[in-house]
Amino acid sequence: MGGFDLDTMLQELQEQMGEKLKVDADDFFTFLKPEPNELPQLMQTLRARYGFNHLANLCSVDYGEEFELVYHLYSIPDNRKIAVKTRVRRSLAELPSIMQIYPTADWQEREVYDLMGIKFKGHTNLVRVLLPDDFAGHPLRKDFKIVG
Repeated sequence: MGGFDLDTMLQELQEQMGEKLKVDADDFFTFLKPEPNELPQLMQTLRARYGFNHLANLCSVDYGEEFELVYHLYSIPDNRKIAVKTRVRRSLAELPSIMQIYPTADWQEREVYDLMGIKFKGHTNLVRVLLPDDFAGHPLRKDFKIVG
């Protein structure tokens, strides 16, 4: 995608999504912050229109009342990167799967489910991937009690 312009992309996304999208940045990444239900459409647009063809990492953070999910996307051919952050209430702990858009989300969503208990609606095989099936709880949650 020669001639890619980040500012133009951000302006187009902001016009398309309005207040459903916030934008932030630090020294390393530009962060797109959509509402959770807007995540699949944003990810599809980033992949199809702007060439972000690789989901390198999906991680989550427990902030007590909310979980934040961080998706690191790359355009391999163009050597570009961007991050997408969204938050869900702890009491809901569910958001749409992006496995159909980024196949690498398959295992990454399963890992987040396993360790944090966040469910991904539409995931076709949301089962534990690191811990035994009979393991009780989600060990990366702040409220997980270590015993023994």
